[in-house]
Amino acid sequence: MTLTLPFDNSYARLPDRFFVRQDPVPVAEPGLIAVNERLAAELGLDASMLATPEGIAAFAGNATPTGAAPLAQAYAGHQFGGWVPQLGDGRAILLGEIVAPGGRRFDLQLKGSGQTPFSRRGDGRAWIGPVIREYIVSEAMAALGVPTTRALAAVTTGETVWRETALPGAVLARVAASHIRVGTFQYFAAREDTEALRLLTDHVIERHYPGAEGPLALIEAVTAAQARLIAKWMSFGFIHGVMNTDNMAISGETIDYGPCAFMDAYHPGKVFSSIDQFGRYAYGNQPQIAVWNLAQFASCLLPLMGELEPAIEAATTAINRFGVIYRKEWLTLFRAKIGLRTEEEGDARLIEALLTLMAENAADFTRTFRGLTDGTAAAEFADPMAFEVWAEGWQARLARKADSEAVMRAANPAFIPRNHRVEEAIRAAVAGDFAPFHRLNAILATPFDDQPEASAYRDAPKPDEVVRRTFCGT
Repeated sequence: MTLTLPFDNSYARLPDRFFVRQDPVPVAEPGLIAVNERLAAELGLDASMLATPEGIAAFAGNATPTGAAPLAQAYAGHQFGGWVPQLGDGRAILLGEIVAPGGRRFDLQLKGSGQTPFSRRGDGRAWIGPVIREYIVSEAMAALGVPTTRALAAVTTGETVWRETALPGAVLARVAASHIRVGTFQYFAAREDTEALRLLTDHVIERHYPGAEGPLALIEAVTAAQARLIAKWMSFGFIHGVMNTDNMAISGETIDYGPCAFMDAYHPGKVFSSIDQFGRYAYGNQPQIAVWNLAQFASCLLPLMGELEPAIEAATTAINRFGVIYRKEWLTLFRAKIGLRTEEEGDARLIEALLTLMAENAADFTRTFRGLTDGTAAAEFADPMAFEVWAEGWQARLARKADSEAVMRAANPAFIPRNHRVEEAIRAAVAGDFAPFHRLNAILATPFDDQPEASAYRDAPKPDEVVRRTFCGT
């Protein structure tokens, strides 16, 4: 018996130069780690069916679900600013597009599903670490209200993957509004394939931005979506770690959780990625990198926009709107984080003064903001009096609004996927113990609740638990 899913595969109906048709490479002995029951329900799928041997075989790549049209997508990209004319899905297969109740369309992709023509000498597989990390962090982001790809399931392969050492293999079943990237447009622009660019533009508009009329309106829509997304990242202290153009989704979702991390001690220059040696993708650089990526996207669409000089001027104006949209969204989010429901001219200075003090005092980002609700924030500062001085002005601005605590609790999570807890879950999973993984996922599903029984998961890492570097896993 083969698993049947409600597929309707619009991307697979594009010309063959958009992808390579290929089945996933089967694995030796698939085993279930988890099925995301909540996400399955949102997609209109029966989670119990997904956990059957037929479902596990489909997620491992050992059986192709009925209605699927497996393919590896082609794309290019700038990686740390360096141009790579061909990247593509080197360890992933898009099974197809699930049409959920209400008509929304979602990609179902397998990550770690074996070599493709885009693998570039890689083995096409994933070890269990990056699968566990992406499952935990992407689902935590969804619970925080951040647009993101999702994890539908994770399975073991019964095979060994070699990185620096022998590690157990795994496959992640990832769900996304689509996997179309800035790099997808770059792939065709670099080849001067105007027909493909037009087809791709029309496809993206129909799928993601049906109100957009033409390429300029698409640039405007993608710019606005990315501005809102990056503001949300910043409000939770999230660092993507590898904001290459092939890792920027046109849909406005967070995609490709490699060396990602949530900050413990706040600093705008914080970098976790082991490959980001010069801090290109540091926390504080993320907005300007988004603009850089969007400029690459806009340049791809110029051939569709008529006369060159007016097209450049219009595209530049559209991209420059990022700063306005981002700043407004950032202020809205951070006002809520300090309990403000109204707008005053000095709010930005008040917020930025707090962030400066946090950086100078190595204050924990999440614990400081959550601590504003219960009077514990000062304890996060090396110099508590510095915070108390700031708090006098804050209290004067707050004027003790009746629901300011509720505003802050809704904006400031008690729980984030702290790096040391994620690493704890990965170490246990490598040893075959998935209990810490399931425990952490359960806690992060309701990040704004106090959950007294899980209070230890709110703690910042002890000195010997601090994670200073995170890795892609490829």
